[in-house]
Amino acid sequence: MAREFGRPERVADFLRKELSILIQREMRDPRVAMVSITDVEVSRDLSHAKVYLTVLGCDSKEDAKEPVKVLNGAAGFLRSQLAKGSTMRTTPTLRFYFDESQLRAGHIEKLLHNIRSEKPPGNHN
Repeated sequence: MAREFGRPERVADFLRKELSILIQREMRDPRVAMVSITDVEVSRDLSHAKVYLTVLGCDSKEDAKEPVKVLNGAAGFLRSQLAKGSTMRTTPTLRFYFDESQLRAGHIEKLLHNIRSEKPPGNHN
C-alpha cells in the first residue's frame, strides 16, 4: 500500500510552489531573477525549512554564492509573505542552499557519455 504524504511533505510542496512565485514576482533584485527552487525539506516539527535552489548560468557553488546570500538575507521578507498567503499557524524559518545534485548529475551524464562513445575492444577470434 502506498504511503500517504505526511504534513512535512505537504508543507514542503506548498513552500516550493509559493517561494518560486514569490521570488519571481515580489523580489526586485536582478541577482535572483534566474533562480529555480528544486527542493524543500521541512523539519518534523515544521519550524525549519531547507530550501534548495539552482541558478541558471551558474556552474558551481561558488557562482551561486551571491544569489544564495541575497535569498538568505530576504528570508524574513519571504517568510512574512508566505505567512500572509497561508493558513498555517506558524511558517517555518527559511534557509537557502545551492542544490549541487544537478551538477553531479551532469557530471555523471558526461562520464556515461564518454564510456558509451569509447569503442568496445574487437573480438580476436
